[in-house]
Parts: sequence; structure tokens; C-alpha cells
Amino acid sequence: MTDTPSIDFLPGHGGAQIAVHRLGAGRPVVMLHGLASSAQMNWIRYGAARRIADAGFEAIMIDQRVHGQSAVPQGEDDYPPDVMALDMEAVIPALGLGAFDLIGYSMGSRLSVKLIERGLAPERLILGGMGLEGLTNWAPRRDHFLRLLDRFDSAERGDPDFLAISFMRSMKVDPVALRRLLLSMTDIARESVALVKMPTLVLCGDRDDDNGSADALAVALPDGQRGTIPGNHMSCITFPSFGEAMADYLAA
Repeated sequence: MTDTPSIDFLPGHGGAQIAVHRLGAGRPVVMLHGLASSAQMNWIRYGAARRIADAGFEAIMIDQRVHGQSAVPQGEDDYPPDVMALDMEAVIPALGLGAFDLIGYSMGSRLSVKLIERGLAPERLILGGMGLEGLTNWAPRRDHFLRLLDRFDSAERGDPDFLAISFMRSMKVDPVALRRLLLSMTDIARESVALVKMPTLVLCGDRDDDNGSADALAVALPDGQRGTIPGNHMSCITFPSFGEAMADYLAA
């Protein structure tokens, strides 16, 4: 088995080229990263994808538009409501996977639930870095990120959000395109959480409440269970326990 993920590009909504990274062989696991991150940062760099591949799965990691190696369209018309869901509704069927499992982290968890709300049917699901409020009351979290983008070029050390803004800068995100992407993301109805009927692990760091209550989300899901790993919203993905917890859940 190669240690280096392969990469291909598939057309998303409007023909935008979406990067798909693949590692391992076996039952497919589609993996959706967090905001201003990428497949490389969330899944590959710290070994989560390797741990999933070593457990006998194929890790299929997708860079969302504006992220990673995917396209960064510049027009306002390139960001209709739920454009990431539209992208995934083009890309995931084109992969020809058959039965598959789905993992999201933070924004990727919101996207996963949105896709299930729209009819996607993974057999098992992991929602990383997500709480109930992050799904059903999106506006406060969205507005937080919009305020970060307002200070994207001006934040300096001492600013309470300097680390978050520095991370965005280090990922070389396009702040105009990212703003449009944020504004394209619609809320998820509280009733839609009940549509997530497949077995689901809600996996969060023990110091992560950025997206609300993971405990409440696990309780609200028809077949949810809570998993806890060390760290906060930014740090937990850097620890081996993150990939280990996901691989163990999928392999059980």
C-alpha cells in the first residue's frame, strides 16, 4: 500500500474542479474537512487518513471549493445556497462507491448533515468537532467567521482571534471567496437531525465547545454516541487519538 495519497479532480457544481485525495484500499470512507482547512491539514498531515487506511478502509478526502487544491471561483453566481452540497452531489456519485461511510469535521460535519437532509445515505457517520447548536443555529458561528474575515489583513498579535486568523492566512484562503462560501451555507432544521438515522459517532475534544454541545447532539441523534478525545477545536485533530478513535469506530 502506498503511503502517498493519489489525487484526481472531478467537476462539481458549475464545472468547478474539486480535488479528491485517496489513500488505502477497502470499504470507502468519504472525509470532509473543516472551514479554511483542507484534506491535507485535517486528514493527511497528522495521520488520521493513514490510521483509517491501516484499519482496512479507503480514505477518500475531498477538498471543498475555496479550499486545498480545489477551484476558487470568483463570481457571486458561483456561490448559490448550499453550493458545497451541490458540489458533493456531483462528485460523490461520480466516485461510484456503492456502500460507504462518511466523516466530517466542523464545517464538514455541517455539510455531512446537510447532505443527509438532502438524501445522501452513508451507512455510518462520524461528526467531528460539532455540537447541536452548530447545526441548528448557524448564524452566530457564521457571523464569528465573517468578523474574522473583516480583520483578515489587519489583525496583529494581541488580537484575541489572531491565532484563528493566522491559520486562515497560513492556509492561503481567498477571503472574498471564503466570505461568499460562508454566506451560501444555510441552516439545518432541528427536525432534520432526526433524519440522521444511521449509527453516528459525535467525536469532540474535551475542551471543544466551539460548535455547541456535542453531548446534546449525541442525544438528539436517533443512533448517536459520544466520543471524547483530548484537545480543543484546533488541537484535537493533531493527536493520534483522533484518527484512532475514528478507525476504531469504523472497524467495530
